[in-house]
This record gives sequence, C-alpha cells and structure tokens, in this order.
Amino acid sequence: MKTGILGGTFDPVHTGHIMVADVVKDELGLTEVVFVPAGEPWLKAGASVLPIEHRLNMVRLAIAGKSYFKASTMEIERKGPTYSVDTLAEMRREIEDKDELFFIIGWDNLMELPRWHQPERLVSLCRLVAVPRVGYPVPDLASIEASIPGISQRVIMLDKPQIDISASVIRERVRQGLSISHLVPEAVEKYIKEKGLYRI
Repeated sequence: MKTGILGGTFDPVHTGHIMVADVVKDELGLTEVVFVPAGEPWLKAGASVLPIEHRLNMVRLAIAGKSYFKASTMEIERKGPTYSVDTLAEMRREIEDKDELFFIIGWDNLMELPRWHQPERLVSLCRLVAVPRVGYPVPDLASIEASIPGISQRVIMLDKPQIDISASVIRERVRQGLSISHLVPEAVEKYIKEKGLYRI
C-alpha cells in the first residue's frame, strides 16, 4: 500500500489542494491520499486561523465522492503544537512494514525543511514528494543536504501541477465580496457562504 499525506492548515481547502493530491496519486500510483488538517500549526503561531471544526468540515466536503481521498483528525486530537514528524511516526506505527508513506509538500516548504521539528527523523519515516509552487524556484537539494544529510535520496521532485491559488487570496476575495467559485470546490464555496466565514 502506498499512502500520500497532504497536511496543511486548509484555511480554506481549495481546488489547488485537490489537484495536487490527484496529480501525485496518478504520478506515483498511490493507493490513497490522506488530508491532515493541522490542529495548532506551530509555524503559524500567532496567526488568525479559522476554528478546526470549519476547516475539517470543508476538507470533508471537498473530498466527498473520491473514495481514494480521506480526512484524518490525527493532528486535531493531539494536544499542543502540531508537528508533521509526530503525525508521520503515528501513521508509520499503524501500517505494515512493507507499506510506504509519501509526504507531499511544496517547493517552498522543502527549502524550509531544516527549520522544521526533527527534520532528519521526518525524512527517515517517509519519501518526500515536492510539488511546484508558483513564484518559487526549483529547490537546491545540495544546500538542504548540508542541514539534512541523505535527503536527496528521499525526495521525489515533480514539475507539476503548476498551481497559482492561495488561501490568503481566497479569504481576501470573500472579505471583498468577490467570487471564489473558480478557486474552491462548489460545496466548500456554499459552506463558506452559509457559515459567513472570512467576512471580517
């Protein structure tokens, strides 16, 4: 079994997230992709983040009807700051030794990986799948190797999909009363409207 893991704040989940999951699944022949909304994302400490109830509901709405996508509450249930390495370790314990984990991150996050919590342990638990982020260059693995030895052998670099959608732009468009129909799944757009999210 080959499982992809797509973590994030998902504030809100958007069509870019879904497209990334679909492309990585097809490119690597994954069995499933698990969406993992962050409970208390430590890298966004101090930032205003929508309550997890709404973020999780939107993820579930976005992936409904796709049996190969799942939502995990693992990081929500864990107390304290959210660290990806803890999530990967927990998932590793729950699967067979022969099963593989593929942690999906953007090119921008790959460059930031040395700042993450226990990055060496993280890359020992999974393969990293790095996908493009518009406006960011292809990561220099040699420079990351200096901080995380052996990472070059643990990364799969993809050159697609090229997606230029950001949650911050979506939130701002909602505040301005502009359409987001082309940026989020229809069910997510309806949920945002019904709950009056991002208006302030």
